[in-house]
Amino acid sequence: MKIHFVGLGGISMSGVARYFKAKGFAISGSDLRAGPLTSSLMREGIRIKIGMHVAANLPKDADLLIYNRAIPLDNPELVAARKRNVPLLPLAEALGRLTEMHKTIAITGSHGKSTTTALASILFMKAGLDPTIFIGTNLNELEGKNVRIGKSPWLVLEADDFGRAFLSYSPTVVIVTNIDREHLDFYKSFLALKASFLQFLSRTHEHGTLILNRDDEVLFSLRARVAVIAKKKHLHVVWYTLQDPATRKIKRALRIPGRHNLSNAIAVYRLGKILQIPQKKILAALGAYRGSWRRMEERGTIRMEKKTIRVFDDYAHHPTEIRATLQAFREKFPHAHLACVFQPHQTERLRLLFKEFADSFMLADSLTLLPAYRVAGRDMQNPKFTAEKLAQAIKRKYPRKDVRYLADPKQLKRALLVEMTDIAQSEAVVVMMGAGDIVNYTDSLLK
Repeated sequence: MKIHFVGLGGISMSGVARYFKAKGFAISGSDLRAGPLTSSLMREGIRIKIGMHVAANLPKDADLLIYNRAIPLDNPELVAARKRNVPLLPLAEALGRLTEMHKTIAITGSHGKSTTTALASILFMKAGLDPTIFIGTNLNELEGKNVRIGKSPWLVLEADDFGRAFLSYSPTVVIVTNIDREHLDFYKSFLALKASFLQFLSRTHEHGTLILNRDDEVLFSLRARVAVIAKKKHLHVVWYTLQDPATRKIKRALRIPGRHNLSNAIAVYRLGKILQIPQKKILAALGAYRGSWRRMEERGTIRMEKKTIRVFDDYAHHPTEIRATLQAFREKFPHAHLACVFQPHQTERLRLLFKEFADSFMLADSLTLLPAYRVAGRDMQNPKFTAEKLAQAIKRKYPRKDVRYLADPKQLKRALLVEMTDIAQSEAVVVMMGAGDIVNYTDSLLK
């Protein structure tokens, strides 16, 4: 069977494509832009067309087309498939069918789901449970990929809340890390977003388990409605918290900084206890995790006279994530100069959370803003809400803050080196932050 993927450069799409390729299917795909994921897939033997979507990208002998929710229904490749009676399947439904074939651990939340899924994945592997894994990042433990094909009934899945994708899934166990004002371009209101999370909880199999973050104010405010769902479906509900008696042991074992990561680890600890995995194995698994692709990922070092500059990539693109990530860097490098380079991701998110963004960089010693990354199929340019306008707003609110807007990212290395010559510290940390293509600028920064 031959499957064609439209938008194959996405992290979730690439994982599903790898899964079906491992199962013996012939895979092809297309994407507007080349990037690290498309390059990796091509090296694995998957044929990908890069550039504008056109009908000719669809192979003549395709049996199925899978697309993500960012792809409009009038996309030329989808139109061509309908004309040729090639079945169309949204990515969420493809994953949904796989969840029905497994005992699924679904991990969701507005923030922290990739790290929590990574911790849970390592736990399952270390415990010998041989899981299938789908995760929204690349893991060293998965040979630098985002999918693992296991032989057991277990599936560990990062459950995407964008586009209500997770409402296609049928989990046995659900972990929810938090609920925040995210993806409001799709949901339109925070009330609708919260309703979708509750609807997702109600999809848990009867006699299944919910592991929920008591410390998240929004999530805990829904406890009465959670109780109704749990009673109706006979679910076991566990509320985890930083006040957990095991927190000290978990913190000693953990090798990644930040309160948010400690909270994620406690969720996975509770999962391990529910599955009756020995505590020693749980703590060893948590301690084995060293981070993943674009999550506080150290990429390299720039050396100047009497100065060492360490460069990191991080995927944070929401004000809550930015604050938590900078707090973790402060914890890890308390005496270093902390320089943040941020590329806003999606103009509509910037508009909806503009005030929150203006207050989210306080822990950085300096901030360089790059032009916003526009998401294909989801974004319209808004001249009132740009990276340049954000830089101006931060400067007005915090006049002493070292903030600049850099219209040409090609000048980034030069600008950072000028900045570094003026700092007093001998150690500096540069955090390249955002969910767009800022990772490509990291490569040029380190050349």
